[in-house]
Amino acid sequence: MSGIQRIVPCMTCHAWNGDRTKVAICPNTKDVQIYRKSGNNYELEATLKEHDSVVTSIDWAPQTNKILTCSQDRNANVWEFIDGKWQPHLVLLRINRAATHCKWSHDEKKFAVASGAKVVSVCSYDPDENWWTSKHIKHHRSTITHVAWHPNGALLATASTDYKCRIISVPIRGIDRPDGGNWIQKAPNFGEEVFVFDCNGWVHSCAFSPSGNILAFCGQDSTIHFAWANNGQQPQEQVIKLDKLPLLDLMFIDEDTIVAAGHDCQPYLFHCGQNGFELVRSLDDGKGAAAAPAQSGNSAFKMFRDTVDKGTTDSRSTSTTLKTKHQNSINCIQPLARGGRISDFSTSGLDGAIVMWKA
Repeated sequence: MSGIQRIVPCMTCHAWNGDRTKVAICPNTKDVQIYRKSGNNYELEATLKEHDSVVTSIDWAPQTNKILTCSQDRNANVWEFIDGKWQPHLVLLRINRAATHCKWSHDEKKFAVASGAKVVSVCSYDPDENWWTSKHIKHHRSTITHVAWHPNGALLATASTDYKCRIISVPIRGIDRPDGGNWIQKAPNFGEEVFVFDCNGWVHSCAFSPSGNILAFCGQDSTIHFAWANNGQQPQEQVIKLDKLPLLDLMFIDEDTIVAAGHDCQPYLFHCGQNGFELVRSLDDGKGAAAAPAQSGNSAFKMFRDTVDKGTTDSRSTSTTLKTKHQNSINCIQPLARGGRISDFSTSGLDGAIVMWKA
């Protein structure tokens, strides 16, 4: 698989299908584009057009092949491939602000949608009505930016701009059994907080380790935090203060290794040793910039591209090419393999590039 693909001028998010032959992206519009890999190139296969505002998040379920999308239009859709076409299924989020992030649970029987309405909608399928209904989590005081599922499906981590990262109990009767993992001895009822962790800035992203025993989250104050489950007792915490720009997304590769990326336009590798996690290195060798977008004689397109890439509408302005493969902030990390150690992953960013990495 080619290391760098520049598909669109700007990209909000991306997600791969189960066998990694297709990728769904949002080109910072209300549409979702699905590309099929053909050799070293990507061919547009379908465009999903149900949303009315910019799509903020995509998650593609590898087993059921269903695509979950959410948008600034306050809606989410579950897309299913039926009779050769992608068909949307109704989702009742019941929110009055933009949806910001969405994620399938590991068993793909439910999903969570974060929002600017200070609530998280945890959705499950109602076969009688043929739609996805939601239950709300209401502890947050500001926008929720990210959600992450514990492997047992009964706990959910949330990142918020109220400077908090939370672990919340979310078992749904008939789907899950109450399970606190190693975080709490007796799992509370749906929507109750298990633990709340502080940050000195907006919390951008959070993730559980493969076992669910470690929670990681990153903040606008250029920190990355780690918390270890402690059999119902107060978790042990570690905070790493970075001399870099804030991280925006992170993902565990294995139980002791995590990758994170953000405004520095490059992914960083962290590893856990005897003294806890530490920054190991950047995965970007700094030897090549991302592939340039296709040239166009259209002046409107050129102005748009300059606005996205350079922050200016003056095409005569001096441009700066970064030494990193990404030329703008990285806002999404996705695995390129599932099960065991995730040695390959992809990143996408505001430069419109998807870059494949080995860790």
